[in-house]
Amino acid sequence: MKTYKINKEVLYSNEDITRVNIHDIKKLKKLALKNRTKKIRLCTHKNVKEQLQEMLIVHPKDYYVWPHKHVNKSESFHIIEGEVDIVLFNNYGKVLNFISMGAANTGKNFYYRLPQFKYHTLLIRSKVLVFHEITKGPFLKKDTIWASWAPHEKNRREVKQYLEKLKKEINIIKNAKKK
Repeated sequence: MKTYKINKEVLYSNEDITRVNIHDIKKLKKLALKNRTKKIRLCTHKNVKEQLQEMLIVHPKDYYVWPHKHVNKSESFHIIEGEVDIVLFNNYGKVLNFISMGAANTGKNFYYRLPQFKYHTLLIRSKVLVFHEITKGPFLKKDTIWASWAPHEKNRREVKQYLEKLKKEINIIKNAKKK
């Protein structure tokens, strides 16, 4: 797999036909560990203007994805490695539902497609999460609406408290479903 760096967290494929194998995933995970955020993204589309955006993304366990929704675009995820709960919210921050996901061999859902205008976040349940994301391009920052009811990603103390609260809420819902 040949790539070039946009920055420490974003790589682009430098091949006409991008192929990824387990050794490439291991390499991406090692590169992610070198970053302050412990995350990395391999873009397999040619540039931010492409109509179809496909990425392989690596996130560590405690990574915070600020709840957000997308304008005029859906997204889909395919879990390659790890486990995650995708949490869905209403416009005011109330948890509406969650999707427990894992790699295909876990027996959990390993794919989802989320329509536009749905607030969501990730609660990563494994040491590392590797997933394939597909969304409509071009990438424009204005097409993402960040939740005003959730802490800003730079406020580490509030983020930690928010994630703990959210994990407890999801665990209560999971336990209630088991009964």
